[in-house]
Amino acid sequence: MVTRHTRIVDRALTRLKLRQLRLLVAVGQHGSIQNAARDLGISQPAATKMIQDLELDFEVKLFERTNRGVVPTVFGAALIRHGKLIFAQVSNAAQELDDLSEGNSGRVVIGTLLAASPGLLPIAIEQLLENRPKVAIKIVEGTNEVLMPALLSGEIDMVVGRLPSHRHRSKLVQEKFFDERVVAVAGMQHPLKQATNISFEQLMPFGWILPPVETTLRRQADQYFVRQGQYVPSTAIESVSYLANRSLLRSHDFVGLMPAHVAALDIDNGLLTQLDWVVPFGAGPVGVSHRGEQSLSPAGSTFLDALRAAAKIAQGDLC
Repeated sequence: MVTRHTRIVDRALTRLKLRQLRLLVAVGQHGSIQNAARDLGISQPAATKMIQDLELDFEVKLFERTNRGVVPTVFGAALIRHGKLIFAQVSNAAQELDDLSEGNSGRVVIGTLLAASPGLLPIAIEQLLENRPKVAIKIVEGTNEVLMPALLSGEIDMVVGRLPSHRHRSKLVQEKFFDERVVAVAGMQHPLKQATNISFEQLMPFGWILPPVETTLRRQADQYFVRQGQYVPSTAIESVSYLANRSLLRSHDFVGLMPAHVAALDIDNGLLTQLDWVVPFGAGPVGVSHRGEQSLSPAGSTFLDALRAAAKIAQGDLC
């Protein structure tokens, strides 16, 4: 019995062209068939026909017309996402072949959040380089809101750091390495450096360095501030740059929030101090997110194994 799924797959394998997918992605970006057609150097009637052919082959409506142009339906958005992934994979394949021709042993693109940067990544990269000395490595730093869409579209191979609590989870494989708590840190000159059993009231007069508003930690911090009498910091700096944050903490009496493992090295070296305030929010799992091991190149698979080994070392350091 031929099912609808089998029928559509057969059409896609025999009739689908990359040119159609390029048009589909372009229409999604422009919100206009006319502008997308102009970008690709084809006529609008030809572009309209290509979209209609896709709709016939996949048996769904891909776009809705509005007075401002066209918008993807839920089916169109799904196909656009898969189209972007296909093009990213083609680009990755070309890059990997280029790397191999240059004598490199593969390529891996890693997205990282702050919680992974100081411990997990250096250890894992060192192990990867031992196994593949000529591997090409690219590290992209950002928040989950930026990195997860790039992971889904195939621009990066995996994201290492705090695991997202709700969004993106159904579309990705997540592997937890360990749980990490958040600590309050300050410069060595801070007036509360020697204080014990610090209360939140003692912290209120100082400025804060906080993560971006789109992060889970920031939402938790804001909710906590609201519960503390609608507290608003006198100064609030929003930053994910560790170097900038460390410099600001050392030159101003600010309070910063950091994953414990991130701050540990600077605390041990006397560059920062951990304030004796138990942060009542922010604990969460640290791990890796990817699209499935079958999506990884040999270099990516080797790096994933290196991450698992590095996580055991980092977890031991946290104990």
